[in-house]
Amino acid sequence: MRALILAAGRGSRMRPLSDQTPKPLLPLAHKSLIVWQIERLRHAGVTEFVVNTGWLGAQIPAALGDGSALGVRIVYSEEPEDAYETGGAIATALPLLESRDHEPFIVVSGDIYTDYDYTRLQAAAARIAADPQATTAHFVLTDNPPHHPGGDMALGPDNRVRRLGRRLFNYGNIGVFHPDLFATQPARRAWKLFPWMYAEVDAGRVSGEHFRGVWHNIGTPEQLASLDAELRIRASHPAVRATPLGLS
Repeated sequence: MRALILAAGRGSRMRPLSDQTPKPLLPLAHKSLIVWQIERLRHAGVTEFVVNTGWLGAQIPAALGDGSALGVRIVYSEEPEDAYETGGAIATALPLLESRDHEPFIVVSGDIYTDYDYTRLQAAAARIAADPQATTAHFVLTDNPPHHPGGDMALGPDNRVRRLGRRLFNYGNIGVFHPDLFATQPARRAWKLFPWMYAEVDAGRVSGEHFRGVWHNIGTPEQLASLDAELRIRASHPAVRATPLGLS
């Protein structure tokens, strides 16, 4: 299974740090944000990556190269500095993501930090591949972070994503998608994944899961510095390492 890591955005809330460095390359406890993602996905058996680039995009292949130093293979989907949004990014990268077996692929943001076990996506991908008429995508949902208290979507007892429910969760920027979803969608054009994907949600074709573990959407220099300090403390103090990180 291949993975697209979204790394093209401007990251305006991360200024001034993102003025000179793409947000996914910002350091977090001795590794860049994007390397945390690559390593966790590699641990789950993912070795084929597409990384989209936009804002200060030349810095990302300069830092990661072809991925061989990380034990993976990376190819790049280049975008202009104003980027194509998530929907346009996936449609543009589709020729690089499609495999001979036409299998589903993972899409994750390059600026989140999580201990989510990406091996869990293998079962979701298998269900999508087995019957893409019934299930076209799978979303990982998290508890709502402080900056987004209203949430995005609900999860029914059948593990199908819904737009309405007694409790709304946050879309965790982790998903699995069947390539047919994007086959006729415009490439090299900016368009958002939502609300377009809500048509699949409303049709009952999106499965989901509620992830309760560590998940941080790192949007500001203050959030980055806070998590960096916490991870460094945990690395140097075994007793602290055993306690859970909070959601943010």
